[in-house]
Amino acid sequence: MWAGPRNVSTAVMYSFAQRPDTQVVDEPLYGHYLQHSGADHPGRNEILAAMDLDGERVMRELGQRGMQGPRRDVLFVKQMAHHLSGIDYALLETSLNFLLIRDPVEMLPSLARVLDNPQLRDTGLDRQVELLDRLQDFGQTPFCIDARELLIDPERVLTQACARLGIPFFPSMLTWPQGPRAEDGIWAPYWYRNVHRSSGFQPWRAPTNPFPPALDPLLEECRPYYQRLYAEALRAREEA
Repeated sequence: MWAGPRNVSTAVMYSFAQRPDTQVVDEPLYGHYLQHSGADHPGRNEILAAMDLDGERVMRELGQRGMQGPRRDVLFVKQMAHHLSGIDYALLETSLNFLLIRDPVEMLPSLARVLDNPQLRDTGLDRQVELLDRLQDFGQTPFCIDARELLIDPERVLTQACARLGIPFFPSMLTWPQGPRAEDGIWAPYWYRNVHRSSGFQPWRAPTNPFPPALDPLLEECRPYYQRLYAEALRAREEA
C-alpha cells in the first residue's frame, strides 16, 4: 500500500492486521527516505539510528521475506509513496500494489499540524501519480482507495479492495483493539495518537474549520495530482 501522510494509512494497516492470514510491516523505507531527502521530520535522529537506510536492500528483503512464527499467506506492507525516492521501481514488479489517497482539502491542514511549511513532496501525491504510471507500464492494474470513500462505507470499499487483490474479505478487518501494535514504527508517538484511541474506522465528516489561506498555493499544486488518482478510486456507492 503506497499512501500519503494523514491518509488513515495506519488505520488501514491495523485493519489488515486483523486478518488471520496476514502479517503487517510499518513503513520500512522511512529511514532511507529521511537520509536520502534530508527531510526534517519529528524523531528524525532516532529513526535514522534504528533503521536500515539502504532502501533497495530493504525492498529486496521484503520480496524474499520468509514468515516468522505461524505461517502467513499475505505480507501487507504499509509504505509512504514519497519514501520511494531514489529507488528502482522495477523492485515492485512482483508485488501487488495499490495506493491510498485523501483529498488535499482534508489532508493538508492535518499535515501542517505535524510538519512546518509542508511542500508537495511531503504529500506524496506527485510520487503516487508517477508510481501509478509505472505500475501500469509493468502491466499491473493498480487501484486507489480514497480515505473519504473508505470512511463512508469501510465494508464495501474493503470488500472491493480484497477482491482486486485476490484475497477474501474478513469482517474482522472492520475493528481492532485500542492502543498501539507491536508492529508500529518508532515514529508512532508523533503520528499515531488518534488511531491509538480508535477501535475501528471513524465515520467520515466534512471539514468544519476554514481551510488555512497559507496552504492555498500548495492546495492548487496538489489538486491535479489528486484528481488523476481519484479517477482510479474504489467507490463507496454505486455510480449513477
